[in-house]
Amino acid sequence: MCAVGAVTLFLISAGCAMPTPGEPEVPEPVSYTKAQIMIIATTERNRYEQVYTDRIWDAVMENGETFEEYLLDEIRVFMENLKTMTLLAQDRGITLSSGEQDKVRRLARNYYSGLSRAEIEYMGITEEDVAIVYQDYYTANKVVEELTAGVDLEVSDSEAKVISIRRVCLPDRETAEALRGRLLEEGSDFGAEARSVTGSTPPEEKIWRGEEPALLEEAAFSLASGEISQVIQLEDGFYLVQCVSDYEMDATRERKTQIYKERKNWAFQQIYGQFQTEHKVSIPDEVWSEISFEGGEESVTSDFFSLYQEEFG
Repeated sequence: MCAVGAVTLFLISAGCAMPTPGEPEVPEPVSYTKAQIMIIATTERNRYEQVYTDRIWDAVMENGETFEEYLLDEIRVFMENLKTMTLLAQDRGITLSSGEQDKVRRLARNYYSGLSRAEIEYMGITEEDVAIVYQDYYTANKVVEELTAGVDLEVSDSEAKVISIRRVCLPDRETAEALRGRLLEEGSDFGAEARSVTGSTPPEEKIWRGEEPALLEEAAFSLASGEISQVIQLEDGFYLVQCVSDYEMDATRERKTQIYKERKNWAFQQIYGQFQTEHKVSIPDEVWSEISFEGGEESVTSDFFSLYQEEFG
């Protein structure tokens, strides 16, 4: 679900309803109700409209779908995965403590109390619906954490390292060597010299390991800030690379986090993928057919996920 903003969040899961003292237990639904699905559908609809206006729903994807159809399909997959995670949590005996249940319950109350009467009526929800979906989402995070706790996910600075470079591609080695000679002269400017040959100034760009041809990557990462590479011959021409910065600290930190998440995702998918194959979950068509973005013009809420992030990070 890589293009669906808040719904793209990988951690998606499960749970039985949260009893609190003096309240009856709410039985876990076999699937999600229309109201519970509308919490996510309304969040995503409003979030996109706030950025792109309601014209986004008329946008057509490459496969001929409207963006509305595409997003609704993504939400359906999200909800089905979420319910599958419920089963996985139960299978592994992963539950929420009373303290965790209390936190989720307070979060649900906070979200629900912030809705207008029109929004509540449009989604058709109760506070208990909100609590169920929040609990499932919280449980999902807990499932992933617990099932990947013993996996080595460490990412070194070296493998996450990001550098910034400029590069120029020339048609033949002779031209490239001549340009390199001028670039090695004291006071030379890479951008100006490259422009004199190609007619354009090469932009500064950040690169990391694994995305460039091996020869160019090896040459670029061996340079110190300010250094110029030897001529690098690739299939499409002869390259010269200038290292602008041999360590981009903030970008490296972000890359490290990205790699960590990818590894965690991979490790978890080894467990989840098999479980999902054996435990098919599908929202009934009679429920899904009632889900749409029509109506609810007075509904503007889009903070279901942002409130969760504020509370739990």
